[in-house]
Amino acid sequence: MDEFARAVEDGLKLSKRLVLPGGLPPPRPPSGMDRTVSAAAASGPDPRLLPTAPMAYAVVTDPGAVDTPDVPSYQPYVYGRLDPPAMIPLQMKEVDLAVDCALDAAHVTLRARWWLHCITRSRECDVRLVVPMGEQGSILGAEVTIGRRSLNTQVIEVEDHTVQNHVNIESGSLLKPQLFFLTISQVEGGADIYATFRWSQKLLYDSGRFSVDIPFRFPYFVNPLPKVFMKREKIQLTVNSGFSKEVLLQGTSHPLKEKGRHGDKLSFMHEAVVENWSSKDFNFSYSVYSADLSGAVLVQPATLRDYDDRDMFCIFLLPGSGNRKVFRKAVVFIVDTSGSMQGKPLDNVKHAVSTALSELAQGDYFNIITFNDELHSFSSCLEQVNEKTIASTTDWINSNFVAEGGTDIMHPLSEAMALLSSVHDALPQIYLITDGSVDDEHNICQTMKTEITNRGSKCPRISTFGLGLHCNHYFLRMLASIGKGHYDAALETASIESRILKWFGRASSTIVANISIDDIKHLDDFEVDSEYIPDISAKSPLCVSGKYHGKFPDTVVVKGYLADMKEISIELKVQHLKEIPLDKVLTTQQINLLTSKAWLSADKQLERKVIKLSIQNGLLSEYTEMVLLETYLDKVDATQKVKQKLKGKKGPDERRIPLYGLKLGFGDKDATRENLITGFGDARPEEKSVILKKASGCCSRLADCLCCMCCIKACNRMNDQCAIVMAQVCAALSCLGCYECCSEVCCGGSES
Repeated sequence: MDEFARAVEDGLKLSKRLVLPGGLPPPRPPSGMDRTVSAAAASGPDPRLLPTAPMAYAVVTDPGAVDTPDVPSYQPYVYGRLDPPAMIPLQMKEVDLAVDCALDAAHVTLRARWWLHCITRSRECDVRLVVPMGEQGSILGAEVTIGRRSLNTQVIEVEDHTVQNHVNIESGSLLKPQLFFLTISQVEGGADIYATFRWSQKLLYDSGRFSVDIPFRFPYFVNPLPKVFMKREKIQLTVNSGFSKEVLLQGTSHPLKEKGRHGDKLSFMHEAVVENWSSKDFNFSYSVYSADLSGAVLVQPATLRDYDDRDMFCIFLLPGSGNRKVFRKAVVFIVDTSGSMQGKPLDNVKHAVSTALSELAQGDYFNIITFNDELHSFSSCLEQVNEKTIASTTDWINSNFVAEGGTDIMHPLSEAMALLSSVHDALPQIYLITDGSVDDEHNICQTMKTEITNRGSKCPRISTFGLGLHCNHYFLRMLASIGKGHYDAALETASIESRILKWFGRASSTIVANISIDDIKHLDDFEVDSEYIPDISAKSPLCVSGKYHGKFPDTVVVKGYLADMKEISIELKVQHLKEIPLDKVLTTQQINLLTSKAWLSADKQLERKVIKLSIQNGLLSEYTEMVLLETYLDKVDATQKVKQKLKGKKGPDERRIPLYGLKLGFGDKDATRENLITGFGDARPEEKSVILKKASGCCSRLADCLCCMCCIKACNRMNDQCAIVMAQVCAALSCLGCYECCSEVCCGGSES
């Protein structure tokens, strides 16, 4: 992302050439920010230039095209090209945010209008649209309209299975996890860009409170001048808890007004003319009143467009605020220390594991296993948690968390299962953390499935955590499903520690175990999407989805066991949904679980189900791809339109642009064997910034240098060709604000 921030930094310098309508300069930063940005720039690209709200950028390769569209500013012409291009943030005219919260998910629709204010009308440039999404965000679609051009995304079945997932991502992809972008080519200066983006994300859950967080912090430089444009900001929010219980509002970042309550559904609205666009993220939090375990069985009939003719159900359970006792734990951490884990990944894992160990309670048991080609254990048996044993882990972790060797997952898993085989007075739990993909993943799943079946209710829970893009996340998800555990992942190094701790917090806070569902025997067909029903955690709601044939009774009883081994029965009311589109809310969970099942079983029918579900809901899967359909409506008269229709031809020309780099894939075994460490979206090789490549003759080194004084000193002479190129370099540098460099190049470093 450094390259992105550097490109925006260059773009902001270029935009200083602009003179907006009325002879006014571009918007200035808030007081004091100039000095802060300058100080940050001295140590590298300013991270505050990364998008924290939906943004549009002009991708500028020719600085000579930078000018106001309507009134020329008559700035000196700039020769040369920018490579890599600069990106000028575009000013935004309108924004409309709509958020629909249901159960544990939010569906977001954002509409915005930008204008290409920095390119003269006689020229064109590419425009890059970037949308940051919230927790576990998944893009559902995008539509862009520019004049007579219309572009929209579409999910289709994979046509070319030989295409790699990480090639040619210029048209659209993920800059980093939850940061989607599209590039629209050849947009004319002064054009208005209308865009709509739709995505889904998870609601955060903490201490009985649901919250939705959406990146909505717009930087000062996207604000049009108030005398030129009136800025109208609109936010709509709906909440549908799915329960016949009171919804308590906890907080909001923006001044929302309640518009209505219809049963379990609440609606809110904020609309105002604002001086500046929002400078803070949108946040809304609420709780569903429940003193103890509660929930509902939500059912929805199949529709004609469903991939499956069976009806859909969802059992949704909230842990409540009754402070139920958490199970005692016997914990074994299994940590990958292969060569690919070196550096920040392993350091972050080390800190996270140390913190997790400190959170264990007196009376719990633990052990730590590190693995690569070999296996190392903290102890030959489970150790009881106390101050002495936890303190002794620090030195052991520092000595044994060393990145080297290959990856072997089966051996440490078998060792952990053996360690936990004699546990009777605690809930046995395995926590596997890895960044690799191995050859025997199918065998691992089948072996663990047999072990867990044989051990019955006393089987160890297996929770899995994937690091980066090289591991097989569907294997890890399947293993967690088999082990009644929790799966999570970190796809960028900065989030490793925080995500591991949240994952461990959910998985280690079991309050009800060995869940079973009664009163379903009379159903003709009943299938749960997950392999087994997981335990109920005090730190997350439980959502179990599936398909059925028949008629649900009015109530369903869910049974389980508490920490004191007493049985508990929870009576759930069956609700036939009208307000909540259950198929939309559960799509992401269903696609992930069905894909994991299809991977394990190699079942082509399951793959077809995933494809139908993916296309039906516009959500990308491993067996589908996303394309950008571009339609250009030519100006044709009515007679030509009639002729085209009679001949069966399409009026507009269509172009299909595939979008790559949006899928996780099924792991990279070759990268794992070679211990490659670039399995994170934020770890890419650095690109070299070059503005002009025209130098030749005596000073060929001039082509690789912006501040060319070093080349002159090295060569100790300069011919006419070098002088011409240097003049062009000075012009490019001056428009980027590199005045000191220009002084050195043009004046030899002397004062003028």
